[in-house]
Amino acid sequence: MRHSASPKRHEAPFVGPPWHAAVLWLLGAVILQSTLVHYLAFRNVVPSLVLVVVVWYAIRADPRRAAIFGLAAGLCEDVLSAQTGAAWTISTAVTATATSVLSRGFFADSVPLVAVITAVATLLRALLFWTTMGFEGYPPGLATQHFHDALLQAALNVGTIVVAMLVARRFDVQRA
Repeated sequence: MRHSASPKRHEAPFVGPPWHAAVLWLLGAVILQSTLVHYLAFRNVVPSLVLVVVVWYAIRADPRRAAIFGLAAGLCEDVLSAQTGAAWTISTAVTATATSVLSRGFFADSVPLVAVITAVATLLRALLFWTTMGFEGYPPGLATQHFHDALLQAALNVGTIVVAMLVARRFDVQRA
């Protein structure tokens, strides 16, 4: 029996969103996040459209693609943020990877599952962001306030992704 030196790896075809569509959604989210979303503040907390788009992509992509997309999204936020260093880049890339791994085996169109994954992703990203900021010299002492803000942002993000999924379903039903 002869074995080849480099066996072919079986890899499932990519079934996630097309890259160009995901990039357009991300650019739209970044623009809205930096210009208009602050008008939707509730107790000084706003939903993160960027994270919602990252979760939308990550639950449909493999961990490697999700990490690259999260890295790009976080880099966009760091470029537009003052004094965050690489905190958004690191936290968003790791969160995208974790979201992709967590969502394996689940249906990406299940509203309750996506809502739970979005809440977990929001809290994980906030934890990683503030941990990274702490390593960069951000003064400690506001952990309770940041945790409360993360909980509120998780609720806002869940509401945002649920509304987006329901609107998307409405348009999918009309096309069918």
